[in-house]
Amino acid sequence: MPDDCHILVVEDDPRLRERLARYLSSEGFRVTTASDAAEARTKLRAIDPDLMVLDVMMPGESGLDLTQSLRQDRRHDLPILLLTARGAPEDRIAGFEAGADDYLGKPFEPRELVLRIRALLRRAPPPASVEVPAGPMRIGPAEFDVERGELRDAGGPIRLTGGESALLTALARKPNEVLSREDIAEALGMDDAGERAIDVQVVRLRRKIEVDPREPRFLHTVRGRGYILKPGA
Repeated sequence: MPDDCHILVVEDDPRLRERLARYLSSEGFRVTTASDAAEARTKLRAIDPDLMVLDVMMPGESGLDLTQSLRQDRRHDLPILLLTARGAPEDRIAGFEAGADDYLGKPFEPRELVLRIRALLRRAPPPASVEVPAGPMRIGPAEFDVERGELRDAGGPIRLTGGESALLTALARKPNEVLSREDIAEALGMDDAGERAIDVQVVRLRRKIEVDPREPRFLHTVRGRGYILKPGA
């Protein structure tokens, strides 16, 4: 993971925004800041950051709304870490349902933020290659390269978020075997998020690999045990 990864910090509190920018810069990141969702959208048209740190409670479009909007494009894979003063389990679940990759409650230790950022960057899939990857696993009309974390179909690369890529990789490394929620939580680095957060990630991944996510052919729930990927189903 390069030391000069580019972070977009979206925070409406100017003092916190400046502190975050200074601290992340001191940790070796390149940092661009925005004060709200509208400015973030403008910045995203000009830059291609490696990760976005996004405040949930902002005037105008909220961080949850911006996250959900960005996730509408299935080929968009920008890792998103949400910051919020509301840290109840249902708030974390709402963040994951919107499409966030991680969730950190305020107040927080800056060092924890950095550790979470680095963990997300390690999980993030590499940029899609223009070449067809060797040795892919066939999942219906799509192919998945386990080593590269790349999913593609006849239309080209299908962008996965860091969480989706980590989940599909964990399942693809053990095809036709049931993975428990504990195994999946460890792969996703979200041990404290609870079962619902894992279920949310599964639902999001099904939207990428299933023709009808409501009637999955490949990614199945095994009641009381976990999930299984059957790529040849």
